[in-house]
Amino acid sequence: MKRLVEELDLRREASLYRSRRVAESPQQPEMRIDGRRLLAFCSNDYLGLANHPDVVRAMQQGAAEYGAGSGAAHLINGHTAAHHALEEELAEFTARPRALLFSTGYMANLGVISALMGRGDRIYEDRLNHASLIDGGLLSRAKLLRYQHAELGSLQSQLESGSGGRVLVATDGVFSMDGDLAPLPALGRLAQDYHAWLMVDDAHGLGVLGAEGGGTLSHFGLGLEDAPILMGTLGKAFGTFGAFVAGSDELIETLIQQARSYIYTTALPSAVAEATRVSLRIARQESWRRERLNKLIQRFREGASSLGLPLMDSLTPIQPILAGSSAQAIAWSRQLEGKGMLVSAIRPPTVPDGSARLRITFNANHSDRHLERLLDALAGLRGESA
Repeated sequence: MKRLVEELDLRREASLYRSRRVAESPQQPEMRIDGRRLLAFCSNDYLGLANHPDVVRAMQQGAAEYGAGSGAAHLINGHTAAHHALEEELAEFTARPRALLFSTGYMANLGVISALMGRGDRIYEDRLNHASLIDGGLLSRAKLLRYQHAELGSLQSQLESGSGGRVLVATDGVFSMDGDLAPLPALGRLAQDYHAWLMVDDAHGLGVLGAEGGGTLSHFGLGLEDAPILMGTLGKAFGTFGAFVAGSDELIETLIQQARSYIYTTALPSAVAEATRVSLRIARQESWRRERLNKLIQRFREGASSLGLPLMDSLTPIQPILAGSSAQAIAWSRQLEGKGMLVSAIRPPTVPDGSARLRITFNANHSDRHLERLLDALAGLRGESA
């Protein structure tokens, strides 16, 4: 235990120590956290559905009908009519033959990659991919190579030098810490040229981009042939919990038979599935939520640029401000909290060394006044004091 204490002390000294906060209110722009009222700009609840009354009501009714827990894995007796209906609706939403629910996005990525890939196969991943994609590659025991962020030449060079086995190219659709989009049309063409599957983790694109919130693939006008494997989460823009994989009938049947993180875990509660069916419908029908987000993003970028803040290349609700050092990011986050703003400091290893940042995220329920307060607070940021 002494060694653990020493390692924790080193993390504190390097400004890498992480602490949890205790929220005492639902997800919404103004929250009560650790006993204080704070204006939050750090949630992934992009469309403001996590506390939508219709979604809450659907979860309550689902619990009344199905109980609090599912009781077993999907392949035992935990797969209910609510789960099945949601899978069918997600398949229709993504314009794919089938969809399969997973308990989390992390488990979905682990399950898909380890089920499809193994020794002798090759996996190519963007260097800024989410940790779950990287861990899925490691777990599969296939050869894992990481190409330079969004650099097609880097990927093509790696593909050309490889041989044998199945080939998978995996990427985020929207990169969770930078907010930029993967070059999916070109990635799709490159994957087809080298007889590879393209897998897209669209956790931060679904609900936000494309027609009816169809995500990054919809934004680029791509389909099943371009990206055979689509993973999406339900706990971000859709405001509930869980994840799904959508693709061909053969893909889904293979995952049911072989994805360990699907087979050997309890199904998510049916009440969550019922709530998600409602949030999915709202997300598709209420386009004003995406329009509101786009207006907030545009106004924020204009205001932040006029302040000379170091923005990154993002047109999504994820708007990072580059700080550089972890100490600077923490100092800025604390300064904002002192002004009643909650904005998370993101540090290595979540982001590369030297690129610590504030990760500002917007919610369709943020008002113009909320945005003004944020910009006023950002205008007063000071450099880290020694």
